[in-house]
Amino acid sequence: MTKFDLHTHNQMCGHAIGTIEDYVKAGIDKGLKLIGISDHAPYFHHQEDHPQPGITMAKSEFTQYINEVLRLKEKYANQIEVLLGIESDFFPQYSGVYKQFLDEQPFDYLIGSVHFVDDISIFRKGRWDGLTNEEKVKTKERYYHLIEQSARSNMFDIFGHIDAMKGFYPEFSHIQVDAIDKTLQAIGEHEKVIEINTSGKTKDCGGWYPADGILERALFYNVGVTFGSDAHDPDRVGDEFEEVQQHLKEIGFNELHYFKNRKKYSVSI
Repeated sequence: MTKFDLHTHNQMCGHAIGTIEDYVKAGIDKGLKLIGISDHAPYFHHQEDHPQPGITMAKSEFTQYINEVLRLKEKYANQIEVLLGIESDFFPQYSGVYKQFLDEQPFDYLIGSVHFVDDISIFRKGRWDGLTNEEKVKTKERYYHLIEQSARSNMFDIFGHIDAMKGFYPEFSHIQVDAIDKTLQAIGEHEKVIEINTSGKTKDCGGWYPADGILERALFYNVGVTFGSDAHDPDRVGDEFEEVQQHLKEIGFNELHYFKNRKKYSVSI
């Protein structure tokens, strides 16, 4: 089995530790064949260079980020295949701006992630306090509508942690909505993939993103899957890859996907 990890961060985003090279070396140490570097894309829609330090890299660091990953790709070519990725937020009203910046670079893949609903971070503790059941349903529907829109935009190859809103609010998983099915259907129709992201274990919800119920429905809608640790520390690179692989097999998946030059490849599990 080709062991890989397509979702890793580094100190450029301001909330991870370690250099890009530290993550590449960790990948080698963990026996990975491929490692994807996918730090948080700048907020291209802001006029300021670095409107929110500690969340993303600055716009002025974008070229430096790409050049460093390409340098490491060459430096470690005989030990591990380094893939150039990025994790980008999806703001529908600014998608054209992001597309312009992202499409002109030699990315192997793009991860599209929704981190804000109603302009509030999905991870903000207390955002659910005082909401009625109806308001909670509508919030969850808006979350999945944004992910569905990101799928239909055809901007991304992978959709990141598609139930991460449960991170600090585990009850999120029990809010019943039909929007998840529409979202998965859109991802399947566009032949894109979702990631099994093992960083949920670092949040209140524990476990992985997404929940088994979503994975089972993803299989029904022919949605492909990939693996990402979402490591913000080199020690977490490749974290629980084998366990994820085994669990996916039990659910009924028989392959994992990765991307090179925006082209999808599959490996049997």
